[in-house]
Amino acid sequence: MVKPTLDLGTVIDGFRIEERVHQGGMATLWRVTRDGETMPMLMKAPKIEEGEDPAAIVGFEMEQMILPRLSGVHVPKVVAVGDFAVQPYIVMERIPGKPLLQRLGELPLRYAELAEIGIKIAAALDDLHRQHVVHLDVKPSNIMFRPSGEAVLLDFGLSHHEQLPDLMQEEFHVPFGTAPYISPEQLLGIRNDPRSDIFALGVLLYFFSTGKRPFGESETMGGMRRRLWRDPMPPRGMKSDYPAWLQEIVLRCLEIEPAWRYPTATQLAFDLSHPEQVKLTKRSERRERDPWTTALRRRFNKDLTKSIAKPAIAAQLASAPIVAVAIDVGETSAALNDAFQKARRIGAALQQK
Repeated sequence: MVKPTLDLGTVIDGFRIEERVHQGGMATLWRVTRDGETMPMLMKAPKIEEGEDPAAIVGFEMEQMILPRLSGVHVPKVVAVGDFAVQPYIVMERIPGKPLLQRLGELPLRYAELAEIGIKIAAALDDLHRQHVVHLDVKPSNIMFRPSGEAVLLDFGLSHHEQLPDLMQEEFHVPFGTAPYISPEQLLGIRNDPRSDIFALGVLLYFFSTGKRPFGESETMGGMRRRLWRDPMPPRGMKSDYPAWLQEIVLRCLEIEPAWRYPTATQLAFDLSHPEQVKLTKRSERRERDPWTTALRRRFNKDLTKSIAKPAIAAQLASAPIVAVAIDVGETSAALNDAFQKARRIGAALQQK
């Protein structure tokens, strides 16, 4: 196995290590420079000492395969990748600013601000899903925002790419993810459903609007598996001013069955952008969890979890309903014309993907 050779001042493949930025459980981040390169850069290198978690190595291999294939403002730009035969690493764009994790001390956030954050993250997830990737580890520490406002998704070590081998699933037979954010279907071994990311975003929205996690902090498999049958406390049961439209959105994201959630992140972003148009159901009125009798029936209903299918990412996106709108353009204004041009540009960009 390759021994770690990285330290301050080390030069590898032209990259000079200037500063250790972060020491994590599975990888280290270094600030690096290279002659002729003006873009701020980070080098991510896995921990590969004897006795380290093998999942860290496999996850790093996955990230090396996936991240260079991604493009756009919602992911860091990849500069170079180092081979495991010499020294594994990924050199990428350094995103200015701080991760969303830094805002935990401010919770709960104002509802309007939370909606804006949710819109940006949902837009990033939609872009990722259209590039055939499910992130599977959406959480505050893996989300940053560019100075221009776009959300950037980080850390693709647990991700699934529809067109690449899923080494995590091939090598291991246990679910991987961050306990408070992992979806019910991930616990059942399903890693290719983009609605898993919508569930994780629902957990984030719940947490950032109430200050409490919907399923607690449990790290045990038994604790996590309770979300296969036990629903969270409705936010309006904790906060009397909690908007009905926001509870409708959050609880829909947190449905046990993927089919009951938003079909796509775009539709979630639309509802967050248009609270006055959110269709309210009984979800929006609830102030208590389901009674124990309902929870127990759900727990022993084997058909519930059996019905969780394994759709292809593209098939799931294509199955989402499409709405056609007719607009009378007989009397247009400059503002309406500008809106048409913007919508046309967005449509053209989506077709190119």
